[in-house]
Amino acid sequence: MQSDNRLLDDLARAASGALGALAGVRAEVESQLRSVLDRWLKAQNLVAREEFEVVKAMAAKARMENEDLAARIAALEAALAAREPGGSEPPKPV
Repeated sequence: MQSDNRLLDDLARAASGALGALAGVRAEVESQLRSVLDRWLKAQNLVAREEFEVVKAMAAKARMENEDLAARIAALEAALAAREPGGSEPPKPV
């Protein structure tokens, strides 16, 4: 009986040692993958989220200004057409 107990203890120790080694390998693999992914992302020349949001806001502001200017031009063309005798059509854009 005692030899069975010793055999089971040895097997348990070997199994726990193997699991510990596998956990170490897993941590090393994760570390290497994270390092490779970080290098790849840096090589892709991606922008930070904050920079993207700033440029997005600038584009939205430019779009609104463009729409406002288009409306002002249309109003000026209509006023000019109303002032010209015999011409009710606004001039065609070039």
